[in-house]
Amino acid sequence: MSKEALFNILNNHFNFSELKVLDLFSGTGNISYEFGSRGCEDITSIDGDMGCVNFIKKTAKEFDLNITAIKSDVFKFLEKHKASYDIIFADPPYGMEQKEFEKLIELVFESNLLDDEGMLIVEHSKHTKLNHLEHFSFEKNYGGSVFTFYELESEEETE
Repeated sequence: MSKEALFNILNNHFNFSELKVLDLFSGTGNISYEFGSRGCEDITSIDGDMGCVNFIKKTAKEFDLNITAIKSDVFKFLEKHKASYDIIFADPPYGMEQKEFEKLIELVFESNLLDDEGMLIVEHSKHTKLNHLEHFSFEKNYGGSVFTFYELESEEETE
């Protein structure tokens, strides 16, 4: 339900076929596949587990999705990587420390990884509070999960 709601929000902001997406802490690639199935043709998935990376590569090939899966520590990747993206989605472990969530968000903006009209989305538990950080735009709650959205030019949500 939360994934469907997320993609309904994104569908109102973006044309998926034109997006360049970065999926951080991608796990088995669920979000990457969702973007790919909606016509996104430039997806990069980052995860620290080689088993997950191999699974994403295999699945992307099976379904003819243009997903590049990379084994890397997400923080090291963000510090060194220089490309920019329309959407950066991060689903870190819910048990990650608050300061690590904050570091993740700061790194994305300090490294200029988000395009001018782009959006960073961080999925986290309702117990983690991230709406006080710079570039915060809005958040959506779904049960115990929260999607917090950040943009370079934070706009008030219009109804």
